[in-house]
Amino acid sequence: MRGQKPAHKFDKMEILSIIFIAGALIIGVVAGFLIAGSKLNSSAAKEKQNLIKEAEVKAESIKQEKILQAKEKFLQLKAEHDKQIQERNSHILQTENKIKQKDAEINKRMEDLSRKEKELEALKAQATQHIELYKNRLDEVEKGHRKQVDMLEKISGLKADDAKAQLVESVKAEAKTQAMVYIKDIMEEAKLTANKEAKKIVLQSIQRVATETAIENSISVFHIEGDETKGRIIGREGRNIRALEAATGVEIIVDDTPDAITLSCFDSIRREICRLALHQLVTDGRIHPARIEEVVEKTKKMLEEEIIETGKRTCIDLGVHGLHPELIRMVGRMKYRSSYGQNLLQHSREVANLCGIMASEMGLNPKIARRAGLLHDIGKVPDNEPELPHALLGMKLAEQYKEKPEVCNAIGAHHDEIEMNTLYSPIIQVCDAISGARPGARREVAEQYMKRLKDLEALALSYDGVEKTYAIQAGREVRVIVASDKVSDKRAEELAFDISQRIQTEMTYPGQVKVTVIREVRATGYAK
Repeated sequence: MRGQKPAHKFDKMEILSIIFIAGALIIGVVAGFLIAGSKLNSSAAKEKQNLIKEAEVKAESIKQEKILQAKEKFLQLKAEHDKQIQERNSHILQTENKIKQKDAEINKRMEDLSRKEKELEALKAQATQHIELYKNRLDEVEKGHRKQVDMLEKISGLKADDAKAQLVESVKAEAKTQAMVYIKDIMEEAKLTANKEAKKIVLQSIQRVATETAIENSISVFHIEGDETKGRIIGREGRNIRALEAATGVEIIVDDTPDAITLSCFDSIRREICRLALHQLVTDGRIHPARIEEVVEKTKKMLEEEIIETGKRTCIDLGVHGLHPELIRMVGRMKYRSSYGQNLLQHSREVANLCGIMASEMGLNPKIARRAGLLHDIGKVPDNEPELPHALLGMKLAEQYKEKPEVCNAIGAHHDEIEMNTLYSPIIQVCDAISGARPGARREVAEQYMKRLKDLEALALSYDGVEKTYAIQAGREVRVIVASDKVSDKRAEELAFDISQRIQTEMTYPGQVKVTVIREVRATGYAK
């Protein structure tokens, strides 16, 4: 409790002082007994008295000293105790002040809350009055609107629903007219920009299809036995490799790839010359600039002879006779040219065989058809690079070397560059498409071909109302059968457009894909 003094506790110094005092008293008592017992001996008695006096003096001094120390300790402890009491009292006062402040704040907040509750009640009452007034006015407006509608119906002689229907029909007709004008403007604008957009689409298609085989068609890998051979090919300060690049026109890449050197060039014939020349140089072992030029020249002559031999052998295999020697050389050059990853000579042989078969079935001359099929892509392998489409360039080359008009027209028209004048022209065009789109023709194995057909069918089947889908004509057409009770005629047209757009944006394919949506209604009756 406040004001009550705590019980005093003795420390070690006070206890020792008390013990010393008690010891001194005991010594005095013992000395007294000794003095009393030794009265017989006077000299001894005097000494004893002196000792007792000294002991009493010492005991008295020790007593006084200990008493002073005990008093000092007591005063120190009392001062510390008073200080603690003062601090505790000040802390209690501060706590009481804080509590009083909080009580004042709580009372103030309670007053604010009660005041706000009164204000909210007043606002609620005002809002209720405004709502009642709004409802009354809304009823009045509805009555006035109804009266106006009745008056308008009497004046016009039409009901509101009939007038609304007439208004909708007039707006619909006007919208159709504006839409037709808008479509006409769009078509005219499209005609102006058609050429530009067509080129853009062609470039995008080439980028989409050709990137997979671009690296394979522009580089060759020459295998060597070790790094020592690499050093001999490079030569002192790179003179051998520079001489080889200058002689062949091929970029030779020597990197950290073990046992291999990369030959990079878009001209496959130059790459083949460089590869054969390197093979001969490495086999011979003598590699220096003069020897390199000599070997490259020999390799060019050897490859040229091989090209001519390949052209002659191809013509004999296909039964094509009487070709100009320059055309035979171009046919041989097709062996070292690829189109969309497909070897051009193999493609031309396939087209020639297909054309011969198709012409025989149609009662035409199969020899002319095979001749045109073999030469239809001759414009892709000229010695120079004129700025002409390969179909027109091939036609000009065929005319230059005195080919028949049927053959020239078939070559020039197989990509619709010119008008078709004979029946051979559509045969060449169709067989070219068949050879390019068959499974495996353009770097597409049978598994990938089957996957593309399944993806086409799955894409079309993902739409609501579609019952069955069939990919036919080597993936060039998708037949979509829809439920007649779920898909209307208009929706069928929209569905064909939507599917074709998704195929165009999500899939990679050669040529074009036709989407046909089939909707039929079946009525079944039973006679019993």
